[in-house]
Amino acid sequence: PIRSFPNCMVAVVKKKLSVFGFFHRPSSFTQRGHNQKGSGIGSNNDNTDWIKKMKTARTSVLGFAMLLSSVRAFRSWAAASKRAPTTTMTHNRLVRTALASTTAAPETVTDNPFLEQEGLPKFQKIQPKDLTPAVETSLEQMKSDFESLEAKLSSEEVKYDDVLPEVEKLQFSLGYVWGIAGHLNGVKNGDELREAYEKNQPKIVQAMSSVSQSKPLYDALKAVESTLPSDSESFESSQKRRAVELSLRGMTLGGVALEGQEKERFNEIRMKLASLSTSFSNNVLDCTKGFSLTVDDASKMEDVPESAKALWANAHAMYLKSLAKEGEEVPEMNTEAGPWRITLDMPSYIAVMSHMKDREIREKVYKSFIQRASESTEDKNNIPSIYEILTLKQEMADMLGFKNYAELSLASKMAPSVEAVGELTDLIAEKALPAAEKELVELTALAREKGGEEYSAEKLEKLAPWDLTFWSERLKESKFDMTEEDTRPYFALPAVLDGMFQLIKRIFNVEIVAADGETEVWNEDVRFFKVTDVSSGKHIASFYLDPYSRPENKRGGAWMADCVGRSSAVNRDVAVAYLTCNGSPPVGDKPSLMTFREVETLFHETGHGLQHMLTEADVGDVAGINGVEWDAVELPSQFMENWCYDEETVYGFAKHWETGEPMPKEMFNKLKEQRTFGAGMMACRQLLFGQTDMELHANFDAKAGQSGEGDSIFDVHKRMAQKYTPYNMPLPEDRFLCSFSHIFAGGYSAGYYSYKWAEVMSADAFAAFEEVGLDNEEKIKEVGKKFRETVLALGGGVAPTEVYKRFRGRDPTPDALLRHNGLA
Repeated sequence: PIRSFPNCMVAVVKKKLSVFGFFHRPSSFTQRGHNQKGSGIGSNNDNTDWIKKMKTARTSVLGFAMLLSSVRAFRSWAAASKRAPTTTMTHNRLVRTALASTTAAPETVTDNPFLEQEGLPKFQKIQPKDLTPAVETSLEQMKSDFESLEAKLSSEEVKYDDVLPEVEKLQFSLGYVWGIAGHLNGVKNGDELREAYEKNQPKIVQAMSSVSQSKPLYDALKAVESTLPSDSESFESSQKRRAVELSLRGMTLGGVALEGQEKERFNEIRMKLASLSTSFSNNVLDCTKGFSLTVDDASKMEDVPESAKALWANAHAMYLKSLAKEGEEVPEMNTEAGPWRITLDMPSYIAVMSHMKDREIREKVYKSFIQRASESTEDKNNIPSIYEILTLKQEMADMLGFKNYAELSLASKMAPSVEAVGELTDLIAEKALPAAEKELVELTALAREKGGEEYSAEKLEKLAPWDLTFWSERLKESKFDMTEEDTRPYFALPAVLDGMFQLIKRIFNVEIVAADGETEVWNEDVRFFKVTDVSSGKHIASFYLDPYSRPENKRGGAWMADCVGRSSAVNRDVAVAYLTCNGSPPVGDKPSLMTFREVETLFHETGHGLQHMLTEADVGDVAGINGVEWDAVELPSQFMENWCYDEETVYGFAKHWETGEPMPKEMFNKLKEQRTFGAGMMACRQLLFGQTDMELHANFDAKAGQSGEGDSIFDVHKRMAQKYTPYNMPLPEDRFLCSFSHIFAGGYSAGYYSYKWAEVMSADAFAAFEEVGLDNEEKIKEVGKKFRETVLALGGGVAPTEVYKRFRGRDPTPDALLRHNGLA
């Protein structure tokens, strides 16, 4: 995971491809919108008072200032999905739609593993060659079924059960097929699968457009909406109303009102955006895995931790094995003597930036990282794609009556306006920027004192970007007398999993047990688990865990995606999730020894998984994370991170992997003290990402920028940096935007701010447990039960503002966030 670059992108692959979804990526069509009328679905107006409170209360300003500062430094820069591995989400339940002419299905499809849909995916049997026949078969059937449904809807008086449940049923097969394809495209990427995926993607987009623009379906939903009570307290009724309202909104944003040439052009744009999104993410992946730097000089490894050297030595050994002919012997890795192979996947990259003393190596790796998929990589250049994406999104916004794409994006979120997001960002900056500048002074002073002549004022006017992480680690070590390597032996993945599962049982009354071997997996490292309700003994959910980095075929980052969603319409009552991380793999005889930041990332993604798996909603469009506003969906994930600082929780797993000895109490106390270290610079970095995203989608003229008649995308980045990170301006050759997959290949376009939006709620939610006493077992179970019954159970079936009030009895306040960050 990457926590020093955009945090947790994929955080959750909120990828349900609703037929009514609007987002441009077929693997990211998700309904996260609210009702325009504000009828209990979280309208913009519902949030105005909350924002005013945040602006006027001094503690609120500080709270939001720390919102960003609590961004943990490594988490998921998910290369595509949300997210596509995001946010950022390729996938899964996807395509609730269909229709578009397709070629005839092959003569026999009975043995196609994509179409074996009774249980879980047959990953051992699935081959890329099977994708096209499966898509064509599913599309043909869906097209026929939907035409029949449209005819019925046009000729009869309809009720709820005649509409959305029927749409869910007819789209299930295609969603299942495309969900698997999207998942494998993120975790087992290869030329053959990539080719098949790209070949079929236009068919999927066309099918989704046809359904989302169906007038008979829209009219039927409008008719059903008028029959559903708006004031019913029944959860069943609330789910149905939310699903209908969100579907209508999605169809409106999907162009249902467009006609003729305008409609045709709108669909062309959707098709092109889907293609551009996929190629963007593929370019980033290819450039990431295309770089390597082999170091064979042992002197360069001075003071580098054992874990980093082992990681690089193992990478070199694996590379040699990949080149060896059958039967050819390959030297085993040598951690101390090398050679060491450095790559740009996150565990390797972060280790270089944090621990490599040699400035030249750090500079080379840093510049290679920030120039991925840019003009320096020729056929993998994302710059033209960015301009085209921004131009097409603006054109799409124009067609739908919005001033810009940012307004279109916010139409389905909790934040009321572009201006409101900007105001809160600036309020945060007022507190975060002075703190960041003070932190930089400390880093510089330490470098001057300890770094030798090359860091003297005469030789180096200011620290370079590739110096900041290195000296930040050294400053942290000097302040807390503890290194990241000191804690690794206490965070062996098997123990961390056991401890996390104990916590989940303790607060949510569900038991998680290993079920490896009960279903097929796509890689030997993948685990499978079952979730059981303790009270009833019922098996209620399952999940796959893919924990380690595989730079040769797996996208970077960390994310949650749904494999199977809960839905009464298609008789699925056991939700199944994919939890994907890119953590440190085992080396030799050692298990995966995690950094504390990787532990937090695992807890974070599990939080997303719990909302998907513990849902009690059975209307597919609002079950789990489906239907949850984009800027509220991070609540459960960020909530779970707080438990990484709870003593009982940590001591449930923090035992030395060899001796079994518990982590020394002094070490745990230092971990808690480090929580706010570097908060100012981390906050400002996130502000920069968020406002660069918003500026590009709200005020930037892409056509003028591409032609040279106006600012370029990189000018915008620099202008935002001048405001939010003036102490660390981008290099002239900085091309970070070319790998900003969150906003160009995922669901965070004009929405990156949403990570922060949910942070006030997550801290305030955890405070409910603190208030009753974290050592008060009876009360903790009571509060945990309430959290499960509201935040985790209700999914998108109830507006997030109402869900939170049901849990807390009030709106969230920033007080807990202030306290957690030492500013109370």
